[in-house]
Amino acid sequence: QVQLMESGGGSVQAGGSLRLSCATSGFTYSNACMGWFRQAPGTAREGVASISSGGSTSYKGSVKGRFTISKDNAKNTLYLQLNSLKAEDTAMYYCAAHKYGGFSSCLGTDNKYWGQGTQVTVSS
Repeated sequence: QVQLMESGGGSVQAGGSLRLSCATSGFTYSNACMGWFRQAPGTAREGVASISSGGSTSYKGSVKGRFTISKDNAKNTLYLQLNSLKAEDTAMYYCAAHKYGGFSSCLGTDNKYWGQGTQVTVSS
């Protein structure tokens, strides 16, 4: 059974930092393209960052230079370091794994296994 469980969300002031984690099980983590997504109320879920099985990273333009995605294959865990947070970063953040291998980037929302989400709230 595929499981993804996010943690590390919270409330911070603008300019602050958070580190999100996603513990996974039930699939071949090392072969999967993994990603972080977010969804604010009334908006569509959007890709924020992804990392391929080989370690290639992709980012949404507005988070480049502020967010860093990384993974630990030994722990089957995905991370997202969020720095210089802005009020517009407020959203539910989701971890996802692409169901099929071979993708260098996976910022789309299709063909994914999803976690339950962790809330990030940034106050200005």
